[in-house]
Amino acid sequence: MPSVSTVIKKLEQFEHSAARTLLGLTSKVPAALLQRFERVIEGDRLHPEIQLLLALQELVGGGALSEISPEVAREKMRRDARVHTGVPIAVGSVRNLTIPGPAGSLRARHYAPPRAQLGPARPLLVFFHGGGFMVGDLDTHDVPCRALCRDLDVHVLSAEYRLAPEHPFPAGIEDARAALRFAQGNAAKMGADPTRIIIGGDSAGGNLATVVTQLQLLEGEPLPALQLLIYPAVDSSKDWPSIDTFANGFFLTRQRIHAFRRHYFARFDDMSDPRASPLLAKDLTGMPPTVIVTAAFDPLRDEGEAYARALQAAGVRTSMHRAPGLIHGFINMGAVSSSAKSALQNVTHLARDLL
Repeated sequence: MPSVSTVIKKLEQFEHSAARTLLGLTSKVPAALLQRFERVIEGDRLHPEIQLLLALQELVGGGALSEISPEVAREKMRRDARVHTGVPIAVGSVRNLTIPGPAGSLRARHYAPPRAQLGPARPLLVFFHGGGFMVGDLDTHDVPCRALCRDLDVHVLSAEYRLAPEHPFPAGIEDARAALRFAQGNAAKMGADPTRIIIGGDSAGGNLATVVTQLQLLEGEPLPALQLLIYPAVDSSKDWPSIDTFANGFFLTRQRIHAFRRHYFARFDDMSDPRASPLLAKDLTGMPPTVIVTAAFDPLRDEGEAYARALQAAGVRTSMHRAPGLIHGFINMGAVSSSAKSALQNVTHLARDLL
């Protein structure tokens, strides 16, 4: 009788195969038929691949992250990542390591670009994974980090941080700051250029990246050369209109956002702290050049774009782009969506322009 792990692996292979097959049908289904199921909101059209992917996720089920325990939610995200990200992308080298944190060692992973030994030292991107401050790890974001390493031609240091509810706000911030300091002190040892440290992340990771940058600025510490923020969560003090517009049916739901907030914040007042909601910072003058990418059908869209405008108003060189037809989490969907894969490649183009 096959083991439980073998059965789970076969189920994941089946779901991945089913997703690829369904998404492959989008180019063969008559346009008139697709239009019957078309979803257009505020002038944006949800990509047919994403429509089918959402339908498949609903069919497979498994419970919303807001309705299950943190442990089960974390395993669910790992499983979804294995299904949707596909075969690992080849880079120059990959090395697991630990870095010192304020409450103990933190897991990290160093990706070296394919041509790391050729020419001048490349920049180093310190990357923090998303997951509502409650789920996610090095493995759930392994493929996106590999893609950024290869396509942006940079070293990547992907760093974990303590997760809620076991470790609520501001534990993750403290760990993220420790990771940046480690990168600044050890970039040369990793073969990277210590004068060109990039900081970035997606969703909750984007929040940590820019909060850490703000703290560095406030305390006169060395700043990253660039911020790379992918659909960042930057204002937990209220629900922006896009949270209501895309409250249900687009992967990240309003209910899930509220659940993440309950787990992350021990006190209601913490949500208005600029370390939790960096959009509320009094002064953004002096922040480094920034790339902010949002998704058209993402509840976090409006706050991310408001943050881009706030940075621009403060004189910060900021590139803002809305990925059309896509949803929150698209950087983890490249193996089953050509549109998501292309959008991640576009992220690297935007970052390269500012570098």
